[in-house]
Amino acid sequence: MDLKSMSRKELETLQQDVQEALVHAEERDRKAAREAAQKAVAEYGFSLDDLSDEDNNGKKTGRRKSGGGGVKSEPKFANPADPNQTWTGKGRQPNWYRAEIEKGTAPESMKL
Repeated sequence: MDLKSMSRKELETLQQDVQEALVHAEERDRKAAREAAQKAVAEYGFSLDDLSDEDNNGKKTGRRKSGGGGVKSEPKFANPADPNQTWTGKGRQPNWYRAEIEKGTAPESMKL
């Protein structure tokens, strides 16, 4: 198939046909994977439903994801030029804080 000699319309049709073929291929692969998984768990006397992350009440029993649930620290420093820019004093220093320190501003004068 020579793509360079095809018209734009022919190429668009070909592209649509390829997209449809990819959808069908994914469906086939998903079905084959599910069948293989069912066969594998059946060897141990389970079903896929038995191994899902849900218990009998339909609640998730999997592990909890870490991060994002901690207590946020209160800001301790504010940018003298823009008080909306704050920093807790933890983690990496913001650019505005470093710039103020380089200018000679005392950290105590930026405390809230």
